[in-house]
Amino acid sequence: MALASAIHLYFGGFGFPEPIAMRAFHLLAFVPPIFLLWPARAVRPDPTPGRFGAVSRYARAPSATDRPTILDWLWFLAAAAPHAWVWLYADAVSDRMEYVDPFSPVMVVMAVLAIATLLEATRRAVEPGLAWMVVISLAYMQWGHLLPGVLNTRVFTPAEILEASWLVPTAGGVYGPLTGIVATTIAVFIIFGAFMAGSGTGRLFSNLGAAAAGRYSGGPAKVAVVTSGLFGTMSGSSVSNVITTGAMTIPLMKRIGYPAAVAGGIEAAASVGGAIMPPVMGAAAFVMAEITNIPYGQIVVAAAIGAVLYYFAILAAVHFEAKRRGISAMDPADIPPWREVLADAHLAIPMGLLVHLMMERFSGNFAAFWATIAMVAVATLRRRTRMTPRAIFDSLVNAGLTMAPLAVAIAGAGIVVSALTATGMVVAFGGIIKDLAGGSLPLLLLLLAITVLVLGMGLPTTPSYIIAAAIGVPQLIAMGVDVLPAHLFIFYFAVLADATPPVAAAAFAAASVAKSPPTITSLHATRFGIAGFTVGFAFIYDPGVMLRGDLPAIIADTAVQVAALTAITAAWAAYFLAPMGPAARTLLGAAGLVAAFAHVVPSPLRLAIVVAAMGVVWFTGRATAPARTAT
Repeated sequence: MALASAIHLYFGGFGFPEPIAMRAFHLLAFVPPIFLLWPARAVRPDPTPGRFGAVSRYARAPSATDRPTILDWLWFLAAAAPHAWVWLYADAVSDRMEYVDPFSPVMVVMAVLAIATLLEATRRAVEPGLAWMVVISLAYMQWGHLLPGVLNTRVFTPAEILEASWLVPTAGGVYGPLTGIVATTIAVFIIFGAFMAGSGTGRLFSNLGAAAAGRYSGGPAKVAVVTSGLFGTMSGSSVSNVITTGAMTIPLMKRIGYPAAVAGGIEAAASVGGAIMPPVMGAAAFVMAEITNIPYGQIVVAAAIGAVLYYFAILAAVHFEAKRRGISAMDPADIPPWREVLADAHLAIPMGLLVHLMMERFSGNFAAFWATIAMVAVATLRRRTRMTPRAIFDSLVNAGLTMAPLAVAIAGAGIVVSALTATGMVVAFGGIIKDLAGGSLPLLLLLLAITVLVLGMGLPTTPSYIIAAAIGVPQLIAMGVDVLPAHLFIFYFAVLADATPPVAAAAFAAASVAKSPPTITSLHATRFGIAGFTVGFAFIYDPGVMLRGDLPAIIADTAVQVAALTAITAAWAAYFLAPMGPAARTLLGAAGLVAAFAHVVPSPLRLAIVVAAMGVVWFTGRATAPARTAT
């Protein structure tokens, strides 16, 4: 794992081999080890990090104690064979004409091995739901011609199915462009995140969160929000965020008065937002850049205000909840002094370098390479952060443990996308959604949001986004929506699926830490992450939140969202400037929903509506305060 990560890092700085060779090396490096690190008998939905602290989407940790069996070693060899074959014959594979040159018997055997081992690796290290979706996609290609109506497809031969699923580098499948972007840019960013963690940047984030927010009402909850947002820049995994920061913040929240389910919901919502937090957003953002041909730096800029709004809403909800429950700040003894924070402040320099290089339009892998080198160099400035050879080795191993499940998840998503494209199901399913919407953009958006949330029940964020984007983005573009807002809309709901019931990976992980009911915890996570829903629609209707338009328009659109989220979170917590009764909650909540979703109304008027409602609630509260006191 360490060697494979080091080679990926080298390629990021000095150039990659030919695409087929690079993808083959990537899959050869990270798919076979899954069968040794995730033995079949060790698969368990347990949110306990493994030997090096790595966890996948559902926290299926590599086992430090369960030894691989002979069967696991056979799986290892079977998984290595097809990728080693492609690597050895990379030139011949690159030169062959897809669907024209014969698909030889050797290729058939290698394709069967590649797909079968990928399914088992997905089941072990990622999520069985994704493996089943791949199986259903393959079955649809085989027997779709027997189905009636829009589901009917042409007849595919077994060789065509295997070729489309495995070896069509320009379109999809295991060796498609999605695997290419993971093997290059995303891999180097994962390595950078691992080095951030290994250098002590996590301690910087934790101390910064506590020092900045710990002294205020509901301090531990606000620390969880701030820390999880910062951790999201280096982990890219909502479950990893929950396990890493929640182990500290959830017990603190429970200790000072938050119910267990509420504490878990706060942590889950904050951890999910890490995937939308610039400058290092989740893997799906890099895939978005590849699909849209929009520079990653431009995507980061467009998503910046939305990410701030998301965390603002969580902080507002946490504040109102703390005020209503009378929850105080953290114990001063638990709050690190600012000198402790500043002792690690130099570790922020590599992140600044990363942002600078990306804004200067250097490639993402080149920027991440030099940021990683800078992290090792900057860490040597202080003894407490200096990375020993062991720390560097562990960081490379951690990066590999993170990349392995992602590699198989993306390859599986590639098979699904290939099947959807080859059978025409993308057009058919998109047509069904379009017909149901009846030409209404709001209804189309609602249907797509539901589709993405449903996909997110059984898929990690990145495959969910990829599949939903293939289905929904063409429909949005056909109705006049620009490419980037359409993709950001799908992306936000793919991220939110990790916190949305009935199946919510991050919320379930938080529930296990908080020892609370998973479904109730996920409901609280949804309400604390309400901004994800409003901002998702704002990308379509309020372009100012994407920094598009003139300055007054940007300010107006952002102000509407701030006011709307304040009103909605206050109404839900039953506290604004003072406790609120049912009438005040209804008025404030309705005004907030109008401001957030009534996009046919101009932004200034929507802002006026919610501000007026706040004024009414405030004056009414002041007028009734003496009466309440007298009684």
